[in-house]
Amino acid sequence: MTNEQIKSTKGNSWCWGEFSRLGYLWAVVSFAVDQFHKWWMLNITGITEGDKITVTPFFDLILIWNKGVSYGLFQQESVAGRVALGVFSLLAVIALAVWLAQPEQTRLTGIAIGLIMGGALGNALDRMVRPGVADFFSLHAYGFHWYIFNFADIAIVAGVIGLLYDTIFGSSPSSKQ
Repeated sequence: MTNEQIKSTKGNSWCWGEFSRLGYLWAVVSFAVDQFHKWWMLNITGITEGDKITVTPFFDLILIWNKGVSYGLFQQESVAGRVALGVFSLLAVIALAVWLAQPEQTRLTGIAIGLIMGGALGNALDRMVRPGVADFFSLHAYGFHWYIFNFADIAIVAGVIGLLYDTIFGSSPSSKQ
């Protein structure tokens, strides 16, 4: 083995790679921001389902319990159904952690995967311990209402955008941006 081959494999395994620390940091931060915001909204503001707090003419805070996945698909009213969705989310996070550990990742990919992991964990925890995923942010203008979402959803979308950007415009993995 050459020095370069040894250097490229050192510290990499199926569960830990060059950007795993960075990805996990972003996962923890996005998870913490999401959970803190949900805690604040539910315990400090005292918002209840259907309450509306007008922030601007195009932005409201409204509590809805999403008992499904994105856009309310696959609604699960039973505890078993919500737990099944939560377990599926946890399995997805494990798969993302393995992806993060792969040696061909870039810094942006590490951050993006971390954001997705943190968002998925935030929504998975909601499914396990609450009546559903707590969503609050409602954007609307000229009669059009976007779906209601939370910080976990923002992290997931930002992560997906980061992955797409890195795939389309990013440099080769060997440059590691």
